Amino acid sequence: MIPFLHFGPLTIPTFGLMVATGLLVAAYVLQADFNRRRGQLQKYSTAKYAKAAANSDEGFLIIGIAGIAGLVGARLYHVLESPSELIANPSVLISRFGFAWFGGFLGGFVALAILARHFRIPLLEFLDLCSPAAAVGYAIGRIGCLLSGDGDYGVPTSLPWGMSFPNGVVPTIERVHPTPLYEFFIWLAIAGFLWRIGKRALSGAGSSGEVFCGYLILTGVARFFVELIRVNPRLVLEEGHLHWIDYETYSKLASHSWFSFSNAQMASLVSILVGVILLSGISRRSSLKT
Repeated sequence: MIPFLHFGPLTIPTFGLMVATGLLVAAYVLQADFNRRRGQLQKYSTAKYAKAAANSDEGFLIIGIAGIAGLVGARLYHVLESPSELIANPSVLISRFGFAWFGGFLGGFVALAILARHFRIPLLEFLDLCSPAAAVGYAIGRIGCLLSGDGDYGVPTSLPWGMSFPNGVVPTIERVHPTPLYEFFIWLAIAGFLWRIGKRALSGAGSSGEVFCGYLILTGVARFFVELIRVNPRLVLEEGHLHWIDYETYSKLASHSWFSFSNAQMASLVSILVGVILLSGISRRSSLKT
């Protein structure tokens, strides 16, 4: 693995490099989505939107703002998962490593809600636009986790594609599941699927919010199952008490509680539930119109 690239006195973390690459590619994807929906979006035209549309750069503006908000949210969420560590060492807030997917989603969502209001585009339609780009950006960002070996890998495996990370930021000499690589391929597939769903909006066959609901459900399901082979701490119910235990301790338990989820799994369940409820409401409203 290559946590850092060295060019003379310049040191570039590969995680940061791939996050920046992910944001750039996501901006191109979002701009392409804006361009293909341009005719439909004209009905929401305002002076602010018309200026961005004339320059064909609204996708880059949105990703720039939402990307920064997402990174801040991801870092804060990760740090707040271990408040005792934050209290003991507040400098962990500005570490280059340790970002939580759900925190990034929350930070990005808040930024997108504000931007939708700024451009006077209905929120659900705006989120539909941004969903494929978000999936692509996340997929590429995960390659940064793989290159840096930041501990996002999975449990030990004997499968032929298992990988070790002896020089990673969080090193391991065991062959483990390269879960960032799994997520890269899964999220790219999700992005392609969401892009195809978005085509329905061009013909007027789809309803606003369907693409975003697909994003919530599919990414939630994918992350939930990937977490089954990740080494993250688990929230376990034992003898009527909930408590967190690290994965190594959890894996050695003689019997596992029926209630044992990682933080990301619980966030994934919330994502799936919100997506299903929202999609049900959209479908019901659509059927009433017809």
